[in-house]
Amino acid sequence: MPMTTTAPQTHASGNLRLVDGSSVAVIGAGPAGSFFSYFVLQLCERAGLALEVDLYESRDFLQPGPQGCNMCGGIISESLVQNLAVEGINLPPSVVQRGIDSYVLHTDVGSARIELPLHEMRIGAVHRGAGPRDVAERKWQSFDRYLLEQSLARGAKHVAARVEDVGWQNGRPWLKARGAEARLYDLMVVATGVNSPTLKLFEKLDVGYRRPETTKTLIWEYRLGENVISESLGNSMHVFLLDLPRLEFAALIPKGDYVTLCLLGEDIDSALGDEFTGTPQVRAVMPPGWKASERSCQCLPRINVKGVDQPYADRLLFIGDCGITRLYKDGIGAAYRTAKSAARAAVFGGISEAAFRRHYRPVCRTVARDNVLGRITFRFTRLVQHNRVLRKALLRAVRAEQRQSGEARRLSGILWDMFSGTAPYRDIFGRMLHPGFLLRLAWAVAASAGEEGPPLKAEVRS
Repeated sequence: MPMTTTAPQTHASGNLRLVDGSSVAVIGAGPAGSFFSYFVLQLCERAGLALEVDLYESRDFLQPGPQGCNMCGGIISESLVQNLAVEGINLPPSVVQRGIDSYVLHTDVGSARIELPLHEMRIGAVHRGAGPRDVAERKWQSFDRYLLEQSLARGAKHVAARVEDVGWQNGRPWLKARGAEARLYDLMVVATGVNSPTLKLFEKLDVGYRRPETTKTLIWEYRLGENVISESLGNSMHVFLLDLPRLEFAALIPKGDYVTLCLLGEDIDSALGDEFTGTPQVRAVMPPGWKASERSCQCLPRINVKGVDQPYADRLLFIGDCGITRLYKDGIGAAYRTAKSAARAAVFGGISEAAFRRHYRPVCRTVARDNVLGRITFRFTRLVQHNRVLRKALLRAVRAEQRQSGEARRLSGILWDMFSGTAPYRDIFGRMLHPGFLLRLAWAVAASAGEEGPPLKAEVRS
């Protein structure tokens, strides 16, 4: 029977379900794809169903450089680490290369360290692949490879081939991988990133899918050595609020032997990266003799800033970055939540469009609504970034809070959760409306207005 690329013209009645022996194709073995495979097999085992899951991924996460990289800053929140441990996925020390125990906020008027009460290790730094292209010693494991291995241990099959075409036959999806014949599936789950050319295959199908709105980011890797990093950056993630055109967010993330530079903004390019790395604030943090041009790896990936309206159809799901994710932060955590929800919906609710609307759409709507508040909260940091008085006020307030403890660190907690993605934006936004936060900020603005003086030396040691 010939394969076609035309989607079904009518929607199923809603009674499509996974049954014993059903086959599932998962395209993309990043966190979303591996999480879905892991959870759908786990849930089917509990339900007494034997499922066949083929996980298509052409990247080799054991290879350094672009061959094994999913182009990500590589920060995982404490809440995700805890959730994974509950699920039976315990990240080993060889995957989490460095525990981030503080943030250092840098501006042109000084810097301030943001630490948590009890000095908890709440953030982990990882490499999604095997590391930058010039990695000399394999001391660390790939985060994505580790998750893939967890799904394979559950029973998924890894197909190391690129998907070249997709379509429909008698209401069922099919795909053709490079070097193989086309194969029919009962359910197809798309878990690629927004940078993947595979998404074009689904945009041509009559399922209403259009890839998410995106913005460009810049990621540069520098090999400095573990000891040098400990001496210069310490165990702190360094965040920069600098009044540079087109720049919205900038950070230096210490890892094992490498420092990852991440820039976010509008029309990001290498020229902006050069301007940023040439600032005195960055030079003060990096070790003496560091040359910004001597990069180990670099990329300009796009990230999802507005998810798709309907990431599902009959027998078809879009999860992770190609569907909906958190704005700017904690994309891996969002992949975990949406993938688990999608797996539960497929196993217990059904695999029709109506079933996904009923059981998968709610978590997507929750993420989308939270992102609306996220846009509002990040307007606060942009306002501070472009106003000298507010930058001074922010530093004054943070320094005052760091001499206190507990609930008194409201601004510090807000900034920590914004930078790390640990808390939902609705929670952060609610805390920004607290009278205690507003009074402290108003006091700091009043004290900083009209004040002049040289910036303080950057705080860079842990």
